[in-house]
Amino acid sequence: MGFTIIRFKHQDQIKWGIVKADKIYPLSNNYPMLSDFLKHGMPEAQSIAKGTNANALDLNAVEILSPVTPPCNIVCQGKNYADHRIETGSRPDRPEFNLLFFKASSSLSPPKGQVICPAHVKLLDYELELGLVIGCDITQSEPITSKNLDKYVCGLVMANDISARDIQIPQEQWFKGKSFRTFCPAGPYLYMLEKSDNARLSDLQLTLKVNGEIRQNANTRQLLYSPAETLKEISDVMDLSAGDLILTGTAGGVSLKVPKKFIRNLMGMFLSDQTRMRLFVQSQLKNPRYLKNGDVIESAIRSSDGRIDLGTQRLEVTKTA
Repeated sequence: MGFTIIRFKHQDQIKWGIVKADKIYPLSNNYPMLSDFLKHGMPEAQSIAKGTNANALDLNAVEILSPVTPPCNIVCQGKNYADHRIETGSRPDRPEFNLLFFKASSSLSPPKGQVICPAHVKLLDYELELGLVIGCDITQSEPITSKNLDKYVCGLVMANDISARDIQIPQEQWFKGKSFRTFCPAGPYLYMLEKSDNARLSDLQLTLKVNGEIRQNANTRQLLYSPAETLKEISDVMDLSAGDLILTGTAGGVSLKVPKKFIRNLMGMFLSDQTRMRLFVQSQLKNPRYLKNGDVIESAIRSSDGRIDLGTQRLEVTKTA
């Protein structure tokens, strides 16, 4: 069975620790970045996970931070669940290609706290996603499968791909619309995989609530492209380093509702970009599901047998003046 890592701040020090029940067992050494911890801190972490430590801290007595640290690559999948493809105006079938894009690592933020909505953003949306943390440097195309995935992916983390839809869709600026600071809350836990966990990656339940109302409720068995397929494809294209993050896509239930591609394409033939942008935003503003100042987002990802539990995120939306 794998074990659970947490990154936290206590008495003005940022540390790493092992979580057992509601206690944190801190590592003796500090590591500034996740990549440092993966390369140098694992022996001690494994030792603590197998034994006990008298210097335990109460989980509620620390400030929990994102276990994924910048700078790093954040590679994202788009439209990787059938129901999300439908609500974004696409066919529900598995597409011929993986939709991949980047998100700035400066968007990483703690799993409990604030999501800062810039004053000019009108259509703020949530996207709960399973994150894969890369455990080794990948510098060539690799024969990655579901059976050897743990050789390349060291752990799992929960993330929320917060999105400014009025930038992402009308401007076709996915990177910009998803990369504002605080737009990638991650954690609280980094679950370190063991080989026996590979099969559980296709049985993780994702749940997101806004103000207590369930908005997203899906299982990773619904992924159109599996984590192994996606990582194999990414390795064909680019280098990855230990500590990089792959986001595997969000399920249906987001605020965004986009007309079918045919209608969008038809509008594009007759309308200027500026007019299309204005009409899109006007139509979406009628949708009350978009996030507003003061909204509370709560998320969880767990396996059905309870062996993998990525914790709970609790975020409050704060709009800048």
